[in-house]
Amino acid sequence: MKTEDRTPPRTEDPVTARAGTRGDLIAAAGAATLITAAALIGQAIENADHTLVVHWAPLLATWYPHIGPGTAAAPAVAVAVIAYGPALAARLRWRTLLLTGWAASLAWILSLALIDGWGRGVAERLTTKHEYLRVIDRFDDIGAALRTFDSHILIGPPGNWPAHVAGHPPGATLTFVLLDRIGLGGGAWAGVWCIVAGATAAVAALVALRALADEHTARRAAPFLVLAPVAVWAGTSADGYFTAVAAWSVALLALAARRTARAPAVAALGAGLLYGLTCYLSYGLTLIALPLLAVLVLARTARPLPLFLLGALVVPAAFTVAGFDWWHAYRVLVERYYQGAGGVRPYGYWIWANLACTAVIIGPATVAGLRRGVAGAPGAVRGLRAGTTAADGRLILLALAALTALLAADLSGMSKAETERIWQPFALWLLPLGALLPTGARRGWLAAQAALALAVNHLLWTGW
Repeated sequence: MKTEDRTPPRTEDPVTARAGTRGDLIAAAGAATLITAAALIGQAIENADHTLVVHWAPLLATWYPHIGPGTAAAPAVAVAVIAYGPALAARLRWRTLLLTGWAASLAWILSLALIDGWGRGVAERLTTKHEYLRVIDRFDDIGAALRTFDSHILIGPPGNWPAHVAGHPPGATLTFVLLDRIGLGGGAWAGVWCIVAGATAAVAALVALRALADEHTARRAAPFLVLAPVAVWAGTSADGYFTAVAAWSVALLALAARRTARAPAVAALGAGLLYGLTCYLSYGLTLIALPLLAVLVLARTARPLPLFLLGALVVPAAFTVAGFDWWHAYRVLVERYYQGAGGVRPYGYWIWANLACTAVIIGPATVAGLRRGVAGAPGAVRGLRAGTTAADGRLILLALAALTALLAADLSGMSKAETERIWQPFALWLLPLGALLPTGARRGWLAAQAALALAVNHLLWTGW
């Protein structure tokens, strides 16, 4: 049976509603202005001295209008989500909603990827000279590869790793090595793995939101988690897979902290295990510790922490015993980063142009929701201190924890460009801010999200 969402709808004073709508539109226009400035200034810098090392600043992309099999499918998925998504999200049984959300997210990501065609959009994405599949045959002896991994990070010595292999801990590459070992080798299987796994990130976010805020808030957020511009880069990008792993760590910790899981202890262990794995998929994703900390603060408990930490030690211990030193490899990576494009890309441009990239991947609806979130943050903090935080306040604080992690990554200088791909795990937790938008405006904002994603994927060759 279907169940009705009986939570009373939010009501706004008409004058307040009009002012809020104007503020939302101004925020979206501000984001568009930021993106335009980043494009124009970036083009001028690149034409002058070629230091940005991107063809269509601020995105790592090339102007390339095109169509493909997904040209018909992606708009169809978008129209279906816009027309039926909000109503279905409010009425479906919870487990059915999770399954439907995963299927819709999968359809959206895959259809966008297919705008580039099956080969260029899926099967060949992870086989380029920078990608993980180029080194599968060098992991015939996994133990030896791990023990000598950091000796191949720097540019110069014979046999240095491709950019993405060198730029990540070996957990990322080992994922594709293990897929190859079980008979799922090659670019097509790798691409399918990233798409199918990456689509579960939306489900993880819904689970976390229900546990930390409430079911009504999670249901309102569902269409925005599905129909997000970031899906352009989630398709066959390994970072989409990383996003899912990190997201499930947060979701499991939320279930453990709220004790809404059947086995909270197992959930806490699982959250820690996945966080440990996250840190061995991408160095920068150690910053997911901030949303994880926010979970414990919002739940007002540290009860899951011992089991979480125990689980978090498993993957690091296994890699350390196998001979891989995470800290040493990271220090070598910093040197490698400045050997390449990171050494010439100007910090002064990317420190703000990265935020323009973020505005693209989260879309205008999330920007408008973020404006409402920032405005509501002081009240949410006061409520947290008093123990009276409303559902919207808990959503806001979780999103701002992810935003803080994103800003820390920005300030580090280790994320100059390509953040439309790299920052997916942080952007995921900003998307639910669409739930703060007025009910009557949701379909319009969802249409804006879809239009942006379709325009980017049809007009640009993103390279990811």
